[in-house]
Amino acid sequence: MPGRLVRPGNDLCLRTIVIGAASETAAVRRGFWAQRRAARARRTSPNLRRWTAPGFAGPATVLYLALVFLPLVLALSYSLTNKNLLSPHSSYVGLWNYHELLSDTVFKQAVKVTAIMTALIVVLPNALGLGIALMLRAETRLFAVLRTIFFVPVVLAGVVVSFIWQAMLTDYGVINSVLGSVGLGALQQGWLDTPNHAVGSIVAVATWQYVGFCAVVYLAALKAIPDELLEAAQVDGCVGFARFRRIIWPLVAPAVTINTVLLLITGFKLFDYVKIITNGGPGGATNNMALNIYSVGFTQNAFGLASAQAVVLFAIVAGLSTVAVLLLRRREVEV
Repeated sequence: MPGRLVRPGNDLCLRTIVIGAASETAAVRRGFWAQRRAARARRTSPNLRRWTAPGFAGPATVLYLALVFLPLVLALSYSLTNKNLLSPHSSYVGLWNYHELLSDTVFKQAVKVTAIMTALIVVLPNALGLGIALMLRAETRLFAVLRTIFFVPVVLAGVVVSFIWQAMLTDYGVINSVLGSVGLGALQQGWLDTPNHAVGSIVAVATWQYVGFCAVVYLAALKAIPDELLEAAQVDGCVGFARFRRIIWPLVAPAVTINTVLLLITGFKLFDYVKIITNGGPGGATNNMALNIYSVGFTQNAFGLASAQAVVLFAIVAGLSTVAVLLLRRREVEV
């Protein structure tokens, strides 16, 4: 009624009712829009799921096709021609380049050198890495520092490592200087002057750089061996070399597979050490397949012949890697 006074209590109740109604309306609106968004998500989620995987894999696939598959196809096509980098024209020669490789004494020598280097590079870092891993298995601060020190060479660029060791291996380098200063002058050698010393030096440099990687892989495998299994073996009297042969060695088989395959690939495609430290010398003693491909393609400008050699190298690496994986995985066991 006009002129009727509204008591404070009634005013408070009225405001409470209004606020409650507004809150309920807002809640209803939020629920409505939430349902709309959920419905829209249900309609669009199949499309999103359909394109999520290609979206993530697309960039990597493009890089793989551009940097791996396309060069491989080009090398295979160039190997069937007499392509020369100095001439824009080339003609199809079929399998003639591959026929030339059968009578190429330099290529045969390069294959022999590559096989010797690869065999040593596979064996030495594997053996030394496993020994280092067994020694550094303990969880102490000193061993943690040593693990870091052994892994440092792995992160260095091969070119940097090559220049460092080239300076150390010269006749007046650090190695001969240290040997002379400690009274071992009789052991001083021309480390890059003779074929055997040059090949050994290249292998030693590669071993020095990759032994840390092998040690880390073996350490991870050793950490995965349950302590209960080793303790049970010790209780049964299986200690020392017997414990290593019967328990540790079978259980680190996956690590052996990883290191062997990676070192096999590394040995066959070794280039930077050979190019910088010896450049294939002395007398072609360290001229491996990778360096020979570079020399034939970019020095002799026989790009078709170099491509044929590259295809042969790819086939050898792919075949041996596949065989190594199949053979080594047979002895892998699960804990």
